[in-house]
Formats: sequence, C-alpha cells, structure tokens
Amino acid sequence: MIAHLHGILIEKHPPNLVIEVHGVGYEVEAPMSTFYHLPELNQEIKLLTHLIIREDAHILFGFGTEAERQMFRTLIRVNGVGPKLALSILSAMELETFIYCVQQGDLAKLIKIPGVGKKTAERLVIETRDRLAQTTVQSTNFARQSLTQGVTGAAEDAVSALVALGYKLQEASQLVNAVKEDGLSSEVLIRRALQKAL
Repeated sequence: MIAHLHGILIEKHPPNLVIEVHGVGYEVEAPMSTFYHLPELNQEIKLLTHLIIREDAHILFGFGTEAERQMFRTLIRVNGVGPKLALSILSAMELETFIYCVQQGDLAKLIKIPGVGKKTAERLVIETRDRLAQTTVQSTNFARQSLTQGVTGAAEDAVSALVALGYKLQEASQLVNAVKEDGLSSEVLIRRALQKAL
C-alpha cells in the first residue's frame, strides 16, 4: 500500500492531479476539500493516499488530511458507495457538515449531493453513524497554502470538475455562471458552486 506521496505538483485538473516523485509522475484523484488547499504548480506537496486495485486499473486517491482519508475509507465501506461517489461526498460538503447530517439523519441535505438518492442517504446514515461518532475531524501537517489566482479558463475548469463529480453539464454551467467573477481561480469557483448547489 502507498501511504503517502511527497513530491512536486505538476498538474491539477479537478478531480485529477499529477505529483512527480523522483522522476515518476503519479496520477492521483482528490476531493475538492483537498484541491481548495493545493499549492501552486511546480511547488512541493505531500498527500496522504489510498490505493484501490481493480482488475483493469490501480487508482490512487489523495487527501490533504488524515480526517479526509479516514472518511473516504469509511464511505467506501457503505453498501452502494464506490470511490467516485465517496469523492463527490467529500467534495460537496465540509467533513463537519457531513458528520452533522449523518448524526441528525438529515436525508434532505444528503440527497442534494450528486449521485446520492434516498436509499443511499439512508444507508449513509445507518452504516456510518456509529463509526462517525468516534471520528475526530483533525488536520495533519499538510501545509494549507493560498489558491492560485487568475487561472486561465477557470470557469471551464470548474464546469469540467463539477461534471466529473456527477453534475449534468447544463446544471454545472448554470452553477458556475451564477458565482463567476473576474480573477477567481477554478478552485474558488468550484467551492462557491458546490455551496450554492446545497
């Protein structure tokens, strides 16, 4: 198992990024909660990871904090929740908000997450409530750095990221256009669009 990557961030296109470690580029999928705190390109980065091995692929997932990784591992144990949906959940709301929704049984809030229907929301509440009661949301030594400003094509990148997270193209475009302002990075646009969607 690959526990973490410590290298140089050379590409980031939500939810995908590439980290170069000693001349090897690792493709990593990360939730928006991690993307919001990524450094500039060509800067040093350390991510905690979780490797999923399938017959047709080895997929590496990256997280800025141990709490995010623990939550991802908790989510993929839920019946009907795969890695892609787990990333959508982590991208759609803060950990504290998700934990609160589960503990309160707030199905209405959970079903607003793309890919989460009523049955899945019910399973999330039933199967994760006890585990989350023991979870302490804490950050690791991952350095939180400021976001890139003025990224070319930020709106297009934001729409692409929302589509990758499960939104329909038209819905993603409407959400991004509703929060778009000059000079905002794609990460900020995505965060605002997700907040508006919920």
